[in-house]
Amino acid sequence: MKEEPREPSYGSDYHRIPATSITSGTGVEVAEDLYGYTVGIVNIALVGRPGGPGYVLVDAGMPGSVDSIVEAAEERFGKGSRPDAIVLTHGHFDHVGAIVELLERWDVPVYAHPLELPFLTGEESYPEPDPSVEGGILAKISSVFPNEPIQLGSRIQALPEDGIVPHLPGFRWIHTPGHAPGQVALFREADRALIAGDAFITVRQDSLYKVLVQKTEVCGPPRYFTADWKAARESVLRLAALRPAMAITGHGRPMAGEELAEGLERLTRTFDQTAVPDHGKYV
Repeated sequence: MKEEPREPSYGSDYHRIPATSITSGTGVEVAEDLYGYTVGIVNIALVGRPGGPGYVLVDAGMPGSVDSIVEAAEERFGKGSRPDAIVLTHGHFDHVGAIVELLERWDVPVYAHPLELPFLTGEESYPEPDPSVEGGILAKISSVFPNEPIQLGSRIQALPEDGIVPHLPGFRWIHTPGHAPGQVALFREADRALIAGDAFITVRQDSLYKVLVQKTEVCGPPRYFTADWKAARESVLRLAALRPAMAITGHGRPMAGEELAEGLERLTRTFDQTAVPDHGKYV
């Protein structure tokens, strides 16, 4: 008997997180066809030229952010516009928070790394967030963050093995595990534009104050959700070697030029001291 396709749904622990920042609801044009937009405490990216043939949404924001994402997309690309596809850097709750509602509005394919598919098809939960990890108040309350898998069924597809990103000519995906097993970054060689996910970020994500005011600094991945620090270090080194000229990260303001170069150099040099926590169950 043929199994009926499953409708997209969230895990049973899915809920809104009452966290925001001063940049929530604002966007930055990093390049003519690359726009970073903040919803709550996380960033999405819209890739495509306004007035062009199409665009792609990278990541799907915080729980409850569907209206903000749609409004940002329509403001940039026109009323009623929808992306050609959604690409997920990884499947943590703050990067897939509006994906079910977005798919109800937009009948578009979703892509992620094959190693993320179990967390996106209801098969496997992420490691639980670690409230015991060294860090600020957001780390301490991370036990309330959802970690159960969502169910996207047939709507989710694996990114092609050859590194091509569907609907994004010029970009290639790069496997950046550590924070999540199948996390990817997207990189365009022509202008060295990088969408980094949470491989590195530009705000100290476990500090509530720094998140609220969006104090800019190149940091390692969020500590409370990073389960493999050796892989996380290798991923930062891999991205730094690309010498990105501009970057949209999963958290924090976009960064470019010397500020980005110097921040990445400092992070690679001091990763064990500044990124890896002194204690925590995944250290």
